[in-house]
Amino acid sequence: MSLTKQFLKNKPVCKVTFQVSAEALEGAKSVAVLGEFNDWSAEAAPLKKQKDGTFKTTVELEAGKEYQFRYLIDGARWENDWQADKYVPTPVSTEENSVVVV
Repeated sequence: MSLTKQFLKNKPVCKVTFQVSAEALEGAKSVAVLGEFNDWSAEAAPLKKQKDGTFKTTVELEAGKEYQFRYLIDGARWENDWQADKYVPTPVSTEENSVVVV
């Protein structure tokens, strides 16, 4: 799992690419990134499967903010990003959410 950030020079936006490796997925069929930036919607940011088996998507986020997020795998299993900028407790369980700082 990884995050790649590309800040745009002409507007206060950062393109964040969310990527999950095939090894981390254990044969998963679908992956989505849910977070504060898409109202935790499973349909808003699905990751697309690449030829090498990884799943990837890019989302434009307003720069200068922090966003909590998690991956939803096969609509049933939640995972954090192993390379998140930090982690914070979730308000709904004893687990943590990943955070991306842009």
